[in-house]
Amino acid sequence: MRELALWTSEVLDITAFAVILLAVLVATAVFITRAAHSGFLANYREYRANLGRGILLGLEILIAADILKSVVVDPTIQGIAVLGGIVAIRTFLSISLDVEINGHWPWQTTRLAQETAALAPREPA
Repeated sequence: MRELALWTSEVLDITAFAVILLAVLVATAVFITRAAHSGFLANYREYRANLGRGILLGLEILIAADILKSVVVDPTIQGIAVLGGIVAIRTFLSISLDVEINGHWPWQTTRLAQETAALAPREPA
């Protein structure tokens, strides 16, 4: 079981690297193509958002790999403490990227949707 968890965590590490690299390549290719037609500034914000989404996905996969390594492969108090630190740092990075991409805190999504719905024109009955 331990060997399977170690192997799986290594596969997840490689997958996370590939996801981030692919996201950078695809986002950059899309940005260059669109920037050639409609300009740099018109597409820059979307480019940053696409990069952020790819990094977020990669971070989530890395967290899964770290959980496997710390809990299954090295189930010591020190290993769990290291996992807690890693998860805290990556959670902070994820929230920061989410705010950068969406322009608001993650917990504001429901309130923003309600405010948008309240401001939307209503059809006559």
